Order: sequence, then C-alpha cells, then structure tokens
Amino acid sequence: MQTLTDYGQNAINNLAQRYGVSNDAVTTLLYAVMNGNGTMAQFYHPELGGGGQWMQGGMTMVGDMFNYGLKSTVDGLCQALSNLLNQPNALFVPQPQQQGNRNWWPDDLGMAASTGGQNNVRYAYFPSSCRLAIDISGQVTIYNTLDHQIGGVSQQQGGSTSLTFSSQYGTLTVDQLPIVSINGVAPQPQPVQQPFQPAAPQLSFNTNEGGDIFALIERLADLKQKGVISEDEFASKKAELLQRL
Repeated sequence: MQTLTDYGQNAINNLAQRYGVSNDAVTTLLYAVMNGNGTMAQFYHPELGGGGQWMQGGMTMVGDMFNYGLKSTVDGLCQALSNLLNQPNALFVPQPQQQGNRNWWPDDLGMAASTGGQNNVRYAYFPSSCRLAIDISGQVTIYNTLDHQIGGVSQQQGGSTSLTFSSQYGTLTVDQLPIVSINGVAPQPQPVQQPFQPAAPQLSFNTNEGGDIFALIERLADLKQKGVISEDEFASKKAELLQRL
C-alpha cells in the first residue's frame, strides 16, 4: 500500500477521533473510496460491521443492517474521505521512479498497491483494476480478482507454488480466480463439446411390396408413440401414404 504523508496521517487521525473508530478502519475506507474513484466503496472491516458498500448520494449498506448509527458513521466517513481525496493536498508519499529496471508485471497495470514474494514466487496486487499478477519462475499470470478485496497473499507450506489470499469472503486459492493472461497471451477458450444427437431415422415405405397402407400408418403411430419420430414426421408420412390410396 502507498505510504501516507504527515498531512494524510493527521487527516486519518482526526477522522478516527471524530467518528470514534480506529485508524485502521478509516484507512480501510480510504483505500475503498479511492478504488471507487471517490464516489463508491466496497469494504470489509470488523469495526464497520464486516462487509459493506457505500455509494455517494445513495445507499449505505453494512453487515449489521439494522445498526443505523453505524450506517451514518460509514456514510459520514466515506463522504469525508471522498472530499479529502479531491483536495490538492498530497495524502500519499510519491512513489520513486525506477531507473533502468521495469516492473516484472505488464506496464498497463501501473503501480501495485502491494507486492511480495517467496522463493521463486512473487505477486503484485492492483485493486483499482481488479487484477492480481503472479510470477512463478518467470511465468507471469494475470488474474481477475472480481469483487474480492485482497488483504494478504501467502504461499502454502511444503514448497508448493500454490498461493492463497484472504478477502472479505474468507480464504481462497488463486486457481479459483479467472485467468486474464499468461505471459501476455489470453487463454484460449475450451471448445464446448456438443452432446451426441443420434440422427433421426429415415423412414421409407414401399407400398409396392405388398404392404398395407393402413398397417404402415399404424407402424408410424407406434414409432411416434415410442418417440422414434416426431409429430411432424408422423403427420408428413401419414399424408404421403394417404395420397397413395
């Protein structure tokens, strides 16, 4: 996550004291409002009723749905943070420009909110674009994080390259997320196998071999009853046979 300036930290402290919540709760809402471009937020924090949503000028939802005081607190905090983000004062310390070395993830993802790594695995999280980049031994896979708000990524024990992450929905593995690209190439969709459809039997009756037309119609009716031929096929063949009378 980005580092707050002294001005930004003081603003967080003041809001926490004014609304009677912790600095961590205010910081969580700050990033949620920032990710929602200042007009909406989706967040998860125990002090704020667990998971919740806020929309500027609209509805505020918290996990404790009948706690109207908490709703008012969340609405007031989100509105204050939205106003704070629109002010010219710098809330965050500018990120240093890298010289000579480009990031290992695609440039279009921009600056990561958090990064980490262990052994031959490293990750970068981009909440504003709902993307998670994972590099395993040089293979960079980009995942769509959907509506997950990732709070931490960890590598499973025992030398496994499988990663787990925590969000407002609990703990999940990265293979549960949709893959956007692998080394810059979008995965090819798997062909959908169509169920086998047996060909409808071709009905052909030759009345010149001594067959009785009405007996043939009875056979047709029997085939229709068994589901071998459709109602339309029965009607068509029946009309054809009756024309030969």
